[in-house]
Amino acid sequence: MNNSKRKKFTLSISTLLSLTFIGGAQADNISLKFHSGLSQSRPEAEQIDKFASLVSEKSGGELEIEVYHAGALGLKEADMLRILQQGMVDMALLYGEYYTRDAPSLASVYAQGAITESSQHDEILDVIRELYEDGFSNWNIQIVGGVVAPIFDVGLHCKEPVHSLADLQGKKVRVWSRHLVDTFELLDVSAQVIPQNDMYMALQTGVVDCAYYLSTVAPTVSLQEVTKYESYLHPWAASPWLFGISERALSRLNNNQRQALEEAGEEIWNETRATAVDPEREAQARQVREELGIVMLPDFSDDDVETFVGAAWQAWKTMAENAGEDGTRYYNTVTQVISEE
Repeated sequence: MNNSKRKKFTLSISTLLSLTFIGGAQADNISLKFHSGLSQSRPEAEQIDKFASLVSEKSGGELEIEVYHAGALGLKEADMLRILQQGMVDMALLYGEYYTRDAPSLASVYAQGAITESSQHDEILDVIRELYEDGFSNWNIQIVGGVVAPIFDVGLHCKEPVHSLADLQGKKVRVWSRHLVDTFELLDVSAQVIPQNDMYMALQTGVVDCAYYLSTVAPTVSLQEVTKYESYLHPWAASPWLFGISERALSRLNNNQRQALEEAGEEIWNETRATAVDPEREAQARQVREELGIVMLPDFSDDDVETFVGAAWQAWKTMAENAGEDGTRYYNTVTQVISEE
């Protein structure tokens, strides 16, 4: 072979090797579909998008997360555990209380009335996450961080002055879960689950007299237009939103991609955890409601709060026992930690 042919042959081999290398690198690049049922206007959606950007950055572009907000993939929340397990989607924003059909024990991890001081939430958050990780692992789903929801004030928003359990007697109250219906029933108060989108009309038409609601964000649903009085009851026991990935999708990732995914998820978790409890935010939100014309009544008394919490824990325990062995274990674990604080 003469020098000219040898050079051409060497160049051809080099080019082929380069193309093979590039093609191999591209083959290693992976894109994962991420389902979220929350609208893109929610603050959690911003955190999910930030998570996706961090994954891309930390993986050097090897791993991309395609986020589909507002249920754009057409998937139902109640089916999400089965969907992930079957590999129909790679990742999803998970909320334990959605899966009462397939995993009722997950709804027993945390419940309203669990905490009476916002600071308690941070102290038990690691335990709550461990229990969720345990429950989701039964569905071949691993948790890679998530969004720690803010701890908001919860109060009674009523048409007439109400700031005690005695005042609630004879009143009809809107709540958001069966656990709360059972809690108020133990207090001889009539309560019914009414979806947030129907709450305004229910108050306006007299279907209910009061709404048990997250006071901090009450103006976002215009409660000041249909209720005049507010009284603080307790802090919201906010279950975290978790980033879940199917083990099938996780098995496709190389070490660099997996590390990027886990680091990004933990970064979002830690950032949102640091801002979850914010007394200044709550004070400012209360001031806004007063400026909108809401009359701030005295808080429910310590005795009333203790009575409410006792009923909430009783209803929580019953719910947990009905969920089976795991539900009971989750309830016992969380309540024991809270009692020790």
